[in-house]
Amino acid sequence: MSTNELRTARTAKGLTQAEAASRLGVSQAYVAMLEKGVRRLTRQLASRVMRVYNLPPTAVPPPGAVKESSGPDELARDLAALGYPGFSHLRPRRWLPKNPAEVLLAALAKNDLEPRLVEALPWLLLHYPMLDREWLVREVKVRDLQNRLGFVARLAHRLADRVGEEDKAKHLDELEATLEPSRLVREDTLGASLPEAKRRWLQEHQSDDAKRWNVLTDWTASALRYA
Repeated sequence: MSTNELRTARTAKGLTQAEAASRLGVSQAYVAMLEKGVRRLTRQLASRVMRVYNLPPTAVPPPGAVKESSGPDELARDLAALGYPGFSHLRPRRWLPKNPAEVLLAALAKNDLEPRLVEALPWLLLHYPMLDREWLVREVKVRDLQNRLGFVARLAHRLADRVGEEDKAKHLDELEATLEPSRLVREDTLGASLPEAKRRWLQEHQSDDAKRWNVLTDWTASALRYA
């Protein structure tokens, strides 16, 4: 968050700097320095700011290094903490939400992603279209994951069109447009290693969206249970 956004969020809650400091567990002087840009907002403090100021998880700054070894259970808890209804039974009381872009990147980076987790990714983009696009695109390019992200964005775009969410569809379209120049020619999968027979079948039965992003998968927007 910028210093202006931080100050605006505090005043929107009707809090003085002293009141905010008391709830955040810091001094009033520290809050003032945060709002002037003298001090940086740490991830731990950002999580408290999110809770006290009632901000979305996108307010938590993404990390410098993403933990890409997250197991399926941890990813499921992260998605549950972000509100994904498919994992509502896992929603932990003390599990602070991570930045949605961080969770999305960790999931896209896995080559053995379970179908239940794959299905959650378009929902994540649909419900958090204002995530840090610059950070996310930079990180997926470093890992050659732009095709996977482009395809997931296309599925989310289909869902946004279906329910008439024009603003969200616009943001998703901009994300795809940003990724398009770096689209890879080589084929990719979406979190699964494929036997040769399955690979050949998918090559013949790919959806137009999957072909566009060179992703071998049979996922479509209609196949998503929450569609």
